[in-house]
Amino acid sequence: MSENNAAKKAQESKLSAFITGVKAEFNKIKWPSREDIYKQTTAVVIISVIVGAIIAVFDYAFGYLVNFITKIG
Repeated sequence: MSENNAAKKAQESKLSAFITGVKAEFNKIKWPSREDIYKQTTAVVIISVIVGAIIAVFDYAFGYLVNFITKIG
């Protein structure tokens, strides 16, 4: 029985050390400011719209090309 208690205490000690380590690492996190979030969100939206427009142009061009080729044959 004392072996079980020792193993249980060792597990609790490891868990306690893990939680302490997690708290210490969490305190090191540097969160972005509102201005940074606004700039990054704006950049993502603009790039997404540009890439979507490029894909739409290619889709239209390839669709037109495929229709042109199938009408020839």
